[in-house]
Amino acid sequence: MFGLSELAVILIVVIAVLCAKRLPDLARSAGKSARILKAEARATKEEQASAAGERPAPQVVQGEVVSPGTASASDGSAAEGNMQQRQ
Repeated sequence: MFGLSELAVILIVVIAVLCAKRLPDLARSAGKSARILKAEARATKEEQASAAGERPAPQVVQGEVVSPGTASASDGSAAEGNMQQRQ
């Protein structure tokens, strides 16, 4: 008659039709729960590392080096001036 996969599909369709108003709230709630779980797992990992005397691995932040006295790093003339000073 019906196999397990057919019954599962029918059940999912029936739930979707009967609970259509609540599905966005359920999805939002699941997303929040996943974020909280991820944050707690990260905090636990860092806490265990600090308890063991290890420091957490440093995070790499990409940026650019700006010498003192330059007005702006986005200004092309300042970058060109720095290159000329190095040569």
